[in-house]
Amino acid sequence: MAAPRTLTDIYGPDIAVCARPSQEPTVPSSRHRIMRDVLSARPLAVAAGTPVITSAGGTEPNLIAALRDGGLPVGTDPREFRTEAEFATRVTEALSDGLRLSMEYPQPTSLYPDERSVKSAELVGYLNNKASISTFVAPRFQARREIVATEDLALAAPAEKSWVLKAATNAAHGASLDVYLHRAGDLVALPAFTDILTEVVVEEYLSIHRNWGVQLYVAADGQARLLAVTDQRIDSDGIYTGGRFGLVVPLPADLLIECLAIAQRAADVGYRGMCSLDCAETHDGRLVMLDLNFRITSGSIPLLALHTIRPDALDRPSESTKITTSASVAALLAALRPALLRGGLLVTGGHDTRRTDNPIKQTTLHLLVFGDDPDDVATRRAALETMYNH
Repeated sequence: MAAPRTLTDIYGPDIAVCARPSQEPTVPSSRHRIMRDVLSARPLAVAAGTPVITSAGGTEPNLIAALRDGGLPVGTDPREFRTEAEFATRVTEALSDGLRLSMEYPQPTSLYPDERSVKSAELVGYLNNKASISTFVAPRFQARREIVATEDLALAAPAEKSWVLKAATNAAHGASLDVYLHRAGDLVALPAFTDILTEVVVEEYLSIHRNWGVQLYVAADGQARLLAVTDQRIDSDGIYTGGRFGLVVPLPADLLIECLAIAQRAADVGYRGMCSLDCAETHDGRLVMLDLNFRITSGSIPLLALHTIRPDALDRPSESTKITTSASVAALLAALRPALLRGGLLVTGGHDTRRTDNPIKQTTLHLLVFGDDPDDVATRRAALETMYNH
């Protein structure tokens, strides 16, 4: 099977992609409301003929025009919503049209039954639960971690030691919001999810030398395939800030074999779609799997975009980034227009909350910077972040 260029190549016909994370009672909406909208909009850039149930924030006309000007196969059937109630209406309409739904995040079965889904809500939630990693990863690639009741957290994660804290919940909602890094001696400021969840994962703090994102997909035939390996840019808090594509330090062969095996194990129990496996090499030479992300991710969309419009750039330096600002998406795109015209810059997605019921005025724009020189690409990417993120 040739490398996919659009979501249609992966999911096949008669599928509607529903990438909006569920609104579960275990998820603090004050922290996750914005990200649910943003995540639902992102696949539009490479949807082609696949219907996408998407936040209206991602269908702003100037944004759609910028995506199309860049040559992307923008989805022609966006089923947009502005409110929670409209989201349920769009789902009902898609089911009435005879479409099956591909949940990138678990949705309540009361909204639509598992038999109308490409993969069940239970499976999607389980695969993305940070507590489930040992089920799919061979022991030699597992970091030391334990599932801890939140009431016992003080004993399992003392301030004088370094550790990583992750949410243990099937209500997968992504966006790196449920990872907390603690360095020995720092003040402990537990994240919001510890107030509402009964269990968390406490993981060893690793000294990471290299951090990869292995992008894979499982098409309708149930075969796991590699899309690409990317380097991940991580900030001082351990949060993903973007990927590096092309000229990536090769993944050790045994780790790559394990990544394909993990994706195939998920495929064998019914998973279909894209996935990104976060793995690393530590300074003492260990190879470990950090996270399993069975959904469309920040690493998938840029790769599909490059496969579609610039396959020649896949082996050259490129970096993805995200700009977040209070300005409108139209104003931000106008400011970026000279850089877009110069080339080496591609808009791969975006979202403007002004087109939703979200009271916070915020625009998010996803960009891909590419070129021939890695230092130039990194410099231009950093300059964009410095100039426009505010």
